[in-house]
Parts: sequence; structure tokens; C-alpha cells
Amino acid sequence: MANTTQICFRIDEEIKQNAEKALDDMGLSMSAAITVFLKKVGREHRIPFEITADPFYSAANMERLQRAAAQMERTGGTVHEIGALSDDD
Repeated sequence: MANTTQICFRIDEEIKQNAEKALDDMGLSMSAAITVFLKKVGREHRIPFEITADPFYSAANMERLQRAAAQMERTGGTVHEIGALSDDD
């Protein structure tokens, strides 16, 4: 039998409950699912699913928001359709 170890971590209760329900529907325990995940990470040296950043925080959107804020300052706080801003605004 392979050596085993224990890992302890904190997670939001609702996330845990939702995961346990989904895993139970699949016939897996939390421990089995985490073991599958960690084996795949170790084998492939990557997270086994896509992780993407929220596009709201992208550099392009931050620049767009800064231009919109500058436009609001120039117009005294009047709100205009921001989608129509050109690159020189």
C-alpha cells in the first residue's frame, strides 16, 4: 500500500456542499475527486481545466474605464454612451 498523507484546507461551506452533492451524483467521494485532480496535475504539470481571468479586469477594459471616467469629468458628470469612444478620446 502506498504511503498516504492528510491535507487540510478551508473552503466556503456552500462550495463544499455543492461539490459534495455533484460528486455524490457521480459516485465519487471528495477524497477520490481531489486524488484524481492531484494525480492529473502531477502527471500533466498543469491545471487540468482552463482558468481564465475576468475580462472586466483586462488592461483594455481598465483603459476604457479610465477614458470613460475622464469623459465624465470633462462633461461635468454627464453620462454618455461609452461604447462610442474612439481611441483618441
